[in-house]
Amino acid sequence: MKAAWGSIFVPGGRNGVLLVHSLGGSPIELKFVAHTLAQLGYTVYCPLLPGLAGGTDVSGLSSWEDWYAALERAHDELTQQCDAVIVGGMSAGSMLALRLSALRPEKIHGLMLFSPTFWPNGWAIPWYFSLFRLVKHKWAARLFKFRARMPHGIKDERLRSFILDSVQSETDSIEDLFARGGGLVLEFRRLVRNVKPLLGQIKQHALVFHPRNDDQSDLTNTLRLQRRLAGIVEVCVLDDCYHMVTLDRQRPIVMERVKEFADRLTTRLDKLRAEEAVVTAANAQQGKGRGEGRGATT
Repeated sequence: MKAAWGSIFVPGGRNGVLLVHSLGGSPIELKFVAHTLAQLGYTVYCPLLPGLAGGTDVSGLSSWEDWYAALERAHDELTQQCDAVIVGGMSAGSMLALRLSALRPEKIHGLMLFSPTFWPNGWAIPWYFSLFRLVKHKWAARLFKFRARMPHGIKDERLRSFILDSVQSETDSIEDLFARGGGLVLEFRRLVRNVKPLLGQIKQHALVFHPRNDDQSDLTNTLRLQRRLAGIVEVCVLDDCYHMVTLDRQRPIVMERVKEFADRLTTRLDKLRAEEAVVTAANAQQGKGRGEGRGATT
């Protein structure tokens, strides 16, 4: 499989993991998750989704349908190599992961969600951001630009400094580099509006991580999922990190839980597939025996 530029693809076994990056983010956010699972033998794919990824929607014309169509294509590619697929999403990417799980229930076998976000409402989000809900049209939304604010989802100061230094630009400030256009935010809001009615249809086993003191999206985002999803929901509330749980200081806890969850889920799936194979073989043998019996009688 040839992954698009900027994507992460690690070939492995017949159990796969499909990861979705955040709004205005990139697959780098999920690099540690991808390589942790790859070390266990999973085939892992984290595609860079055009329009959703930072710097890929300069014109502000992409739609959430474009993002979702790209994710479906990535899922189709992965299912050609894998018998079972777990889908994971970071922040706004969780909404796309949830929609895929609702619309392809037979092909998605589990969910891993990292700081899922229905709407940015963390303590670092300015109060006037909520006024953007009044904007209904794309042309008007494109007039807005939301600059990023400290601490950029990272509580660990050394890690934050390292990340910011690595993307430092001579022409743009950090706030502008991580900024999100109004058109992008409006499409995300439309995506959420589409996903909410589907939550009660999602029966896959889910593991959700969320910081108690999330600077970008409050814990109430995860509590909504806990109430609305139709399947088993395991929630891990973290107490010493901010929004980017896959990068921040409690990353080791996240990785351990991810490994345990994926192993537990796929072990159960492998057992079910083995039992189904035994039943199918037994039924085939019985059918063959009945056929031979009828032949002997005649």
